[in-house]
Amino acid sequence: MFILKRQDVEISNIRHPEKDQTIPILSYQGQTFTLLNVFSAAQAEEARSLWRDLTDNRGKACVLLEEPERYSVWGKVRLDKAGGGIEGGDDGATPGHTLGAILLMQAVFFDIEDLLGDRQAAKFRQDIGTVLNKLQLPGGESAAAVENVLTFDPFEGQVPVWGDLKIMSLLQELHGLGKVYFGNANFTGRALDALQDMDEGDRTEFSKWLTQGPLAKLW
Repeated sequence: MFILKRQDVEISNIRHPEKDQTIPILSYQGQTFTLLNVFSAAQAEEARSLWRDLTDNRGKACVLLEEPERYSVWGKVRLDKAGGGIEGGDDGATPGHTLGAILLMQAVFFDIEDLLGDRQAAKFRQDIGTVLNKLQLPGGESAAAVENVLTFDPFEGQVPVWGDLKIMSLLQELHGLGKVYFGNANFTGRALDALQDMDEGDRTEFSKWLTQGPLAKLW
């Protein structure tokens, strides 16, 4: 939709309507956007690739913000003027996508714990907690919250519905962390095996979704 510079936009913070945290909001020509992902200056092509995929292939209204030290991708939202919250912040959310993302995240964690040991597992908890917090997804609020999202049984507990755009960002970050911990991308095959526990319909739909856009090159 737009490629903008810092001087073109106004960035502020609002209180999340349900969680005790603030959310960065970008304003441009009367439109508002929430942060989806942040890239370093060296990741310019990755940032542009995500932005192009979201806008051209998925029809999302997004902003690519170019700054000297980083690039960031923002998705359009509507602000609830009465309550100061967000309406329709991340459309296209599908419950099965959240379940699939949680299963992949847990599978990578258990793999690290089993193959690399407790010390690396503890470090991964910190790293994935930082990612969850950055994306404003449940699980990044505290060490206990991270532990819960990594170990709870998603087939027994209540699974939240995360927006597809943020799930995409989470799975990109998760893949990057996996490569750091394992030194290559071979871990993805083992992680994808965890999807076998899903209902066939949800698994097929989630697997098809994974083959679209930038995620297809990762998972």
